[in-house]
Amino acid sequence: MRIPLSITHTIHDWLFSVMPEGVASIVEMILIATVFLAFFAIAGLYLVLLERKMAAWFQLRLGPNRVGYKGLLQTLADALKLVSKELTILEKADKFLYKLAPYFPIITALMALSVFPYTEELHAFDINIGIFFLIAISSIGVIGILLGGWASNNKFALIGAMRSGVQTISYELSVGLSLLTMVLLTGSLQLSEIIEVQKNGWLIVQGHIPAIIAFMIFMIAGTAESNRAPFDLVEAESELGAGFHTEYSGMRFAYFFLAEFVNMFIIAAIAATIFFGGWLSPFGITESIPMLGIFWFGLKTFLIIVLMMWFRWTFPRLRIDQLLTLEWKYLLPLNLMNIVIMAFIVWRNLTIQF
Repeated sequence: MRIPLSITHTIHDWLFSVMPEGVASIVEMILIATVFLAFFAIAGLYLVLLERKMAAWFQLRLGPNRVGYKGLLQTLADALKLVSKELTILEKADKFLYKLAPYFPIITALMALSVFPYTEELHAFDINIGIFFLIAISSIGVIGILLGGWASNNKFALIGAMRSGVQTISYELSVGLSLLTMVLLTGSLQLSEIIEVQKNGWLIVQGHIPAIIAFMIFMIAGTAESNRAPFDLVEAESELGAGFHTEYSGMRFAYFFLAEFVNMFIIAAIAATIFFGGWLSPFGITESIPMLGIFWFGLKTFLIIVLMMWFRWTFPRLRIDQLLTLEWKYLLPLNLMNIVIMAFIVWRNLTIQF
């Protein structure tokens, strides 16, 4: 684990000076987990506000504007409302699984957040299989949706959960293959190394047309995997009420709701890291001013999130047959062809070098 920046280095040294090494390590991990939990809550709340403001902008209205300055505290008020609500449960629901389900999306999202290099030194969990870890962790979150839909003992929730299983399994292939295309180009699964490769230029530029195709496929498949419109058949309000979380209320509903928005942040952060250089500045000045890395990482991620929200308020919801046709008949064959082309480009570059 890297120890980021001077202030955290000071905390690290102080903890190890006043506590035994084992205890200090545990306290340090708890502090890091607390920071990620706070980031999770704040990012989730204000992404919801951004979504509502974007919707209002597209629909030529104001959106939230009463609570706080221009509505900035609206989602905080909504969160307090959800905390105070009663946690209801159906008599015939599977109570243990019903209560367990919301924790899967929350825990997997938190684990995924720990892998990203926010700057060169601000990196909690730098492992050599970073991309593989992200793909594996993201596939676990759907278990919570399946459990929640089945345990609710509600036909609409069950249909939503079944759709989620089909959709996630299908689009995980395209997410994985589009990232594998970039792994071929970099020769590494470690996120910090992938960013190092991009000091000579973003991968979306280095990889030529196959990298652009991989980015487009990743954005489509990533939007589908995070259950966002136009791929929101899992929740489909006009058909299923609220889909898999129809019977959830209070904080259990909030866990599902916040996890969806944090998953959108994770998809955008992966795209920013793999295709656009992560914390690297477009002008080559990040190294001299380390804190600028957080700014560039945040800006790139924010712009990609705006793009995903743009999808939602532009395209109509697909039918389930259209959703599966898009993946199996178009995206998957295109992805396989794109990997072959990228492999040929990498082989040609290696041949020229030697």
